[in-house]
Amino acid sequence: MKKTSAKQVFIKMSMCFALSTTVASAKEVDLLCQKLSLKLSSIRYEDCHALNYSLYKTRSGENTPLLTKELKPAAHEKAPKILFIAGIHGDEYSSVSATFKWLKVLQSHHSGKFHWLFLPLANPDGLLRKTSQRMNAKGIDLNRNFPPFGNDDSISLAYWNKEAKKDPRRYPGKIPLSEPETQAIVEIIDSFKPDVIVSVHAPYNLLDFDGKTDADAPQKLGSLALQLLGTYPGSLGNYAWLKLKIPVITLELPNADSMPAEAELNNIWMDLVAWLKIDFPKTRVALNNSTGQSAIMKN
Repeated sequence: MKKTSAKQVFIKMSMCFALSTTVASAKEVDLLCQKLSLKLSSIRYEDCHALNYSLYKTRSGENTPLLTKELKPAAHEKAPKILFIAGIHGDEYSSVSATFKWLKVLQSHHSGKFHWLFLPLANPDGLLRKTSQRMNAKGIDLNRNFPPFGNDDSISLAYWNKEAKKDPRRYPGKIPLSEPETQAIVEIIDSFKPDVIVSVHAPYNLLDFDGKTDADAPQKLGSLALQLLGTYPGSLGNYAWLKLKIPVITLELPNADSMPAEAELNNIWMDLVAWLKIDFPKTRVALNNSTGQSAIMKN
């Protein structure tokens, strides 16, 4: 039987996406907010409900809605686009809780200088099961299921077999983009075209960066200091930066089960916004000068 490539999956996925339409249901959003408030004590149902989430058209493997929240810039602003993703690993509770807190603050203090798009829970099936797990419902690590850099779609599976020693928590799936959750993220990147992606994880207590040079990265956000981890085949950083030339900031919070203290959450957020305002424009200009958007999208 002829193998299906990641490119073929994406083309088929895009065609289906273009033809599909779903109506956001307030009842579904409410139900998901109720489930989240029962699962995570740091998320109150009332706060989740007040954020007025939308439902993305693509759903999880178990048909769970994917919540999104867009905050558009002021009309006169040429605002950078920031895609903010959390909860791609279902057992990293703090990544989801912290993102909900930051989004609540942002909704009250949105300056209009940035164009934000949040996907606060990319792996709802992994989180909401009785015993939360890193992988999705099919046992696939979504952060290894993206198309790897280059033309060899089998590299992620080969890496898992040899280097990851078949660790079930890091299983990439048989082929890239086999999962609806990763398909949704790729769709969102393709349509939103972010200038930078912020991805929230735990528990390594550091700041990682995939970009042109180390000098382009924020050196510190709150107490999270820059420590480059490298990229793994099939990871979001590998896909977004190496294939699309979109820089990725990864926040690795210090504890997967509990959030940092409120003061530390505020420091991380304020430092991130300051970097986006002051330093990121220089990185953006350098990227635009070296590789135009058309070249980026062809990779």
